[in-house]
Parts: sequence; structure tokens; C-alpha cells
Amino acid sequence: MDNRILRILDANLNRAQEGLRVCEEVARFVLCDKTLTRAFKNTRHAIVEALRMWNIKKCLLLDSRDSEKDVGKTSLYSELKRGDYQDIFFANIQRVKESVRVLEEFTKIDNKKVSGYFKTIRYKLYGIEKKTGSKL
Repeated sequence: MDNRILRILDANLNRAQEGLRVCEEVARFVLCDKTLTRAFKNTRHAIVEALRMWNIKKCLLLDSRDSEKDVGKTSLYSELKRGDYQDIFFANIQRVKESVRVLEEFTKIDNKKVSGYFKTIRYKLYGIEKKTGSKL
């Protein structure tokens, strides 16, 4: 597989998992909601499962990584602005949805089944976002 595509996949797998962890922490420690906490955790694990289903070795993703030369690593001012935990949650859930969409699109190149799995994850995220947002 093209190293450039592997870099895209690696970055978005990491971004999605990191964002889900932040959302999980809001559900766990701010909302004290066991069901939502479990939903975020299960979604993180579903992303790992998609990688396993796809049979892409983690070492290929790691070998493709070039954080030092990443032209997009500098934060925008708007990314640094967070007023409260609601801002943190909504910024991160948006980040996750966008990353999962990128994964869905780029896995279409190599594995349509895994792409469909990412689509399912994305739609589950919409529901989890709605439930969490109504409690925030």
C-alpha cells in the first residue's frame, strides 16, 4: 500500500482514538454516566477491531509515520481555545467523526468491508453524540 495512504490512516486512527478517550473521560468523570462511558470505550475498541479485520500490520502504520516533517502539525489558534468541558467534548467528538469519515473513505481503496464497518461506527457516533450533548 502507498506510504502516503498509510500515513493518512495512521494519523486518523490515532486522532479518532485520542478524541474518543477525551469524550470517554467527560462521560465518566463529568457526567458520571456509565452507559455513555461504555459506549465511548466500545467505540474505541471497535476502531481497533476494524484495524484487525483489515489485517494491516501496526508496524506498517508506524513505519509510515513522519511526525517531524508533518506540515499540518502546527495548531491553529481556534484549536487552542476551550472555555469549558462542553467545548472540549464537542471539539473532540467532531474530531472523531471527521477522522472516522477519513478512515471510511480511504479504506474504500483497499477493503470495502472495513469501509462499511467505519461507516457503521460513524453513525453510532452520531447517536452517542446526541445522547451526550443532551446531558451536557
